[in-house]
Formats: sequence, C-alpha cells, structure tokens
Amino acid sequence: MQFMMLMIPAVYQDGKKVEPGFAPDPKKIEEMGRFNEELGKVLKILSINGLHPQNTGARVAFGPGKPSVTDGPFIETKEVIGGYWLVEAESKEEVVKWAERCPADPGDVIEIRRVFEAADFAVKR
Repeated sequence: MQFMMLMIPAVYQDGKKVEPGFAPDPKKIEEMGRFNEELGKVLKILSINGLHPQNTGARVAFGPGKPSVTDGPFIETKEVIGGYWLVEAESKEEVVKWAERCPADPGDVIEIRRVFEAADFAVKR
C-alpha cells in the first residue's frame, strides 16, 4: 500500500507568515536527512520533498466559469504543507510508528493518508 505523509510545520500554522527567502535550519535538515535514511531502510520511499513557503506559490480555484488564480500567501489557510513523503508500507500502523520517530519540532503535525490505487477501483464480481 502507498501512503502520503504530509508535514505541516508549526512555523506555517494559524496563518503565520514567514520572511521571503525563508529556509529551514541546516541542522534540522541534516537531522531530517538521517531520519529519512533510516526510514528508507525499512519502508520503500517513492518520493520525498520539502516545499517552498506558500508565499512563493499560487492557488487555482475552480467554480463556474474561468478558474481564479491567487498568488501566495493565502490568508485563509490555517495549515500549510511544508513537505511530504510518499512511501510503500504493509499498513498504516507501520507508517504511524515511523512518523512518531520523526525529528519534528513542537507543534509540527504529520498527516498520514493512504493513496488510492488501481485495485481500489477494480470491479468486484
């Protein structure tokens, strides 16, 4: 099964704004790198990335007519994804155990979601 682990850093929560050019602390990046190496020895990592702050992004919203585009930051956002892991594991519980070992900062959140796969949509006879 595939799971997405979404990192929601405290530094972005509750509409907090970060300075232009914000980058994570190099020591935290190194610590996270060690965690990722250990994680990769047990779970298959399909993709892993940190994301630039929302003030460098855009949001495309759909409604009747033409989609609307808003450049970041997005004032109404309460929680912002700061990065993700896409992993293969035998169970959600296994992924949760690894998420609990993450060297996250106080207030950070990791949301774990199972990815829909072709087998989830197979016609059952």
